This record gives sequence, C-alpha cells and structure tokens, in this order.
Amino acid sequence: MLELGVKTLIAYLLGALIGSLIVGQLRGGIDIRTLGSGNAGGTNALRTQGYAFAFWVMVIDIGKGWVATALLPAMNIPVVGIDPAVSRDWLAVACASAVVMGHVYPVWYGFRGGKGAATLVGVLAGLQPVALVPTLLVWLVTVMFTGFVGLATLLAVASFPVYLLLSESNPPAAYLTFGCAMLVFVCYTHRSNIDRMWRGSENRVRKLWLFRPR
Repeated sequence: MLELGVKTLIAYLLGALIGSLIVGQLRGGIDIRTLGSGNAGGTNALRTQGYAFAFWVMVIDIGKGWVATALLPAMNIPVVGIDPAVSRDWLAVACASAVVMGHVYPVWYGFRGGKGAATLVGVLAGLQPVALVPTLLVWLVTVMFTGFVGLATLLAVASFPVYLLLSESNPPAAYLTFGCAMLVFVCYTHRSNIDRMWRGSENRVRKLWLFRPR
C-alpha cells in the first residue's frame, strides 16, 4: 500500500504543475486566470496568448499525464519498491486520477487550475494509446460540426469507456471505472460551459467550425 500512496501523491504533485501558469511566469508573469474565460487551460491560453504560448502549455499538460500513467506506475522508487499485492491496472488508474485532480486543483496555485482535458489526453496516451484515435476523432468531428470545444471534450471523454466496451470482450474493470468517473468529473469541471451552451452564449471556435451556417 505504500507504493500506491506514494505514487498517487507524486502523480498529484506532478499534475499540479500547470502548463499555462508555468509558461506565463516565464513570459513575464502572465496569469491567464485573469484573462479571457479565467481558466488556466489550453483553450484560454490559445485565445488570449496565441499559438506558440498554447503549444508549450499543451506539451506540459499532456506530457505530465503521460508520465503519470506510462512511467510512474512502473518506477522502482528507493525505499518504496514494487508491491506485488498492488494491481498494476488500479495503480495506473490511481495515478491517472491523481494527475488530473492535481491539474484541476493544484496545490501550488491556490487550487485554481484548468479543466483537465489536455492532461486526460496524456493519460490516455499512457494508459491505452490506441484509444486516442477514436477519442480524438470524436473531439475533432464534434468541433467541426458544432464549434463547441467544451461539448467536444465531453463527448471525447465519453467515447473512451464506449471504445473499451466495443473493442474488448472483457475490458479491464479499472479502466472502465476510470473512464466513467472521468466523464462525471469532466462534466463537473465543464459545468459553466454546459450552462452557456444551454443558454446559447458559449463561444465557438470558428476556425475549426467547418460546418457553421453561412
């Protein structure tokens, strides 16, 4: 159990390193939580600071999700070691959940982070890379048809457990549980987007909204 606790904590602290705030500090102390939508995620970074800024934000936020799931669970940490009693699937899922929680509620930044979407991309790349293809496809198609990034994110996250059920006769219970839990959590973190879409005031990404009304 020591391994589970230590690695989950490390994953959370890793998640708490917010890409937009790190890049903002390197760019003269910019805090994008005071700009645009007030969110510390990649979409707000792109809208308020441009492509180059947003690129490095995504590299950090996706990268930490991948490290937390692809590398951290298998690490043999001195003193902690590898506990054979701990399921590797559930350990990976615990680290995945912790890194996303760290991104949304970062201890380093007053528990005000992003919404977890980019970090989830890195998590999926670490947990089950092949699932990225249908997940990103769902995201892209939704944005192309609706222009709503928030809606695209929700449907993309929902597509992960659906993909597991359709592609495997006996999908790992840990991954299915994680997928369903993350869908509920992302709905919560995107509650303001859902409210704005319901009221018809949500911004659309017009450059990607290919099927917008002419």
